[in-house]
Amino acid sequence: MSGHDLIGIAQTGTGKTLAFLLPALIHIDSQPTPRDQRPGPTCLILSPTRELAQQIHQEVDKFNYKRIRSVCIYGGGSRKDQITSVEKGVEIIIATPGRLNDLINNEIICLTGVTYLVLDEADRMLDLGFEPEIRKVMLDIRPDRQTIMTSATWPPGVTRLIKSYMNDPIQINVGSLNLTACQNVRQKIEFVEQDDKLDRIKFFIETMSE
Repeated sequence: MSGHDLIGIAQTGTGKTLAFLLPALIHIDSQPTPRDQRPGPTCLILSPTRELAQQIHQEVDKFNYKRIRSVCIYGGGSRKDQITSVEKGVEIIIATPGRLNDLINNEIICLTGVTYLVLDEADRMLDLGFEPEIRKVMLDIRPDRQTIMTSATWPPGVTRLIKSYMNDPIQINVGSLNLTACQNVRQKIEFVEQDDKLDRIKFFIETMSE
């Protein structure tokens, strides 16, 4: 929330998606430049797989109370439909590295306006051989961005990315550093009327450290 780079070391099932999505929505909504004057998306979320990218996109749709436009870009999906969505104007792009680089190379997407970057499940992206694609994407993003990285493990490749692209990051560890589902985090579901969602989210954020 304060703009610091952050590393989240967390197992599957700890709610890390919302941990970076809610600040992303607030970050986008607080931008001083009007949406129609921004050069491309404000937030970029890189994901290792199509399935995970789609899950994140579904979460964006659930918690998007400001009608912030988002698009999910991945290999195996309709390239034409994805391009059409991008050309309509988006504030959040959730993408796998390969398809994202394809659209960047063809000048469909401009990343110079990205100020909030998420590398979700960075260790999995490295396992799948995406490090060159990640580094290529980073060349197009402004250096004064805020960068969030999530990972379940701490391999040498993750350390390389941190040293290359993060500025004095805060590190948060949840559970142990393995790939099993976490059993020691309790998740609570609260049903709230549509008109009350914003106030409830604000209250939760303000009181979460108490």
